[in-house]
Amino acid sequence: MASGLESYVNHTVSIITADGRNFIGTLKGFDQTINLILDESHERVYSLSQGVEQVVLGLHIIRGDNVAIVGELDDGMDSRLDLGSIRAEPITSVAH
Repeated sequence: MASGLESYVNHTVSIITADGRNFIGTLKGFDQTINLILDESHERVYSLSQGVEQVVLGLHIIRGDNVAIVGELDDGMDSRLDLGSIRAEPITSVAH
């Protein structure tokens, strides 16, 4: 997986963790255990009762053993989303 991440460096990515959290930010680096460094990052918190809350984090490190999915985010499409009107059930944790 690590070698596949090279193409995402300096691009905006969305990361879903094993505990169900969603982080968005610019991938600045990673290591062989998939520890990820995000810059200009925020966490998107989903709720059924209100819009998506975005918690600003700035520079953030995510441990590799907690990473479930990494994907490149389309900045143009993402900027057109009205996150305040989106209602969604939070993602549940991965069951082992």
